[in-house]
Amino acid sequence: MQAVATRALNRPAPSDPHSLERGVRQALADNVCGSHLGLLLLVPEHLRLGTWDLLLAWTGQPPERVEPRLALQLVHEAALCVAGLRAARSLPQTGFGLLQGLPFLASDLAVHELLGAHTVTEAHDLQRALGQRRRACGDYAGKVLVVDPHRLRSHTKRRMRRRRKEPTARPTKVAQTFFAIDGDTCQPVCFTTGTASRTVTQATPELLDLAAAALGPRPEPTLVLADAEHFSLELIQQVRARTGFDLLVPMILQPSYLRRLRELPAEAFRRRWAGYATLRTSYAPSKPQGGTLPLLVQRFGEPPAECKFNAFVCTGQRDELEALTDDYPKRWHVEEFFNREQPLGWERAGTQNVNIRYGHRTMALLAQAVLRRLRLRLGEVVAGWDARHLAKDVLQGLEGDVRVTEDTIVVTYYNAPNADSLRIHYENLPEKLRAENLNPGVPWLYGYKLDFRFR
Repeated sequence: MQAVATRALNRPAPSDPHSLERGVRQALADNVCGSHLGLLLLVPEHLRLGTWDLLLAWTGQPPERVEPRLALQLVHEAALCVAGLRAARSLPQTGFGLLQGLPFLASDLAVHELLGAHTVTEAHDLQRALGQRRRACGDYAGKVLVVDPHRLRSHTKRRMRRRRKEPTARPTKVAQTFFAIDGDTCQPVCFTTGTASRTVTQATPELLDLAAAALGPRPEPTLVLADAEHFSLELIQQVRARTGFDLLVPMILQPSYLRRLRELPAEAFRRRWAGYATLRTSYAPSKPQGGTLPLLVQRFGEPPAECKFNAFVCTGQRDELEALTDDYPKRWHVEEFFNREQPLGWERAGTQNVNIRYGHRTMALLAQAVLRRLRLRLGEVVAGWDARHLAKDVLQGLEGDVRVTEDTIVVTYYNAPNADSLRIHYENLPEKLRAENLNPGVPWLYGYKLDFRFR
């Protein structure tokens, strides 16, 4: 396998199970002192989430093989929020490979071959399994789901469809990914991706099927919040056929329909408070096969002659005040998610090979899941940092050293933020993991236990 040797040199490295184990044990015997030791704080969260089992299932390889470790390297690279980490040739001497049980840093070619060997279907299976584990851990409320396309400008030379970010903007080439976010916890449930020609009408049904598998059976339909781009009769009909979801989508108010709303008497609206009133009515699409849908209307302003209107089509019977004032504002959580988490691997267009894009971004989804669990243990202030800030000041910023005592790897930190909080969660870690009915041995580190000290 090709490994990074120096800044300007790659060289073959033995990757058979015996050579990997011997190299890792030698690295531990050398007492590592590196600049990315904060990443070791993710190891207990990997054990709690079951990341290793997920990667074994995705690669289809036994635990002693190199492929699951390469996948774990991708997860840790995503957690560091850096593009071109391997191209920078800056990690061979920092002990980075040890984090995933490798005595070397895998090269671009090795990672490219790994991702290219796995299909979109395998990435979907990994997302479903991850979502089910996160649901069991309480990461999802499952009551409100936000769907939104995330588009990044692409500089490819290929001929491809161009899209406008705004009606007045110049159309550009884009790479797009469609996300589903839990509206209450702001955690990603799943995503789909595709070429620039794929529309939200085509992508959303597949996205909802993935979300349904992750969220599992629910006592009531999950409310799906979308923007006006999703106002499509074809999409509305497809969501209606999925009994586990209700779609709430803004209606594009054409001048003729807006005039009809203005002509309604003021008494037809229910006044909620000064300057705000609502109306429940029905919407009958021009196409007869569309059926009749509930229409929720907002009226803003005083007096009625000078009011503005918004209208929303809903595929289920929902209370209009709760849906419009409590639920729909949660749609903006998806923008907060992109601003905070997209450096993990969703801010780069990357290759046009869909298999590779799915694999790379699914590894970023795993990184986000374990980072979320780390945030909960770091304290309120640090937990509010965005992904790039967390990577710089915690994952790369902690100073320390690694030593082996019998069968335990002891990591000592000297400048950890909120050390008292971390001490509660990570000191005497093997005993804490046993109390949670977890095996403290780290499988990709050949059964070594892990413990932490904070000085």
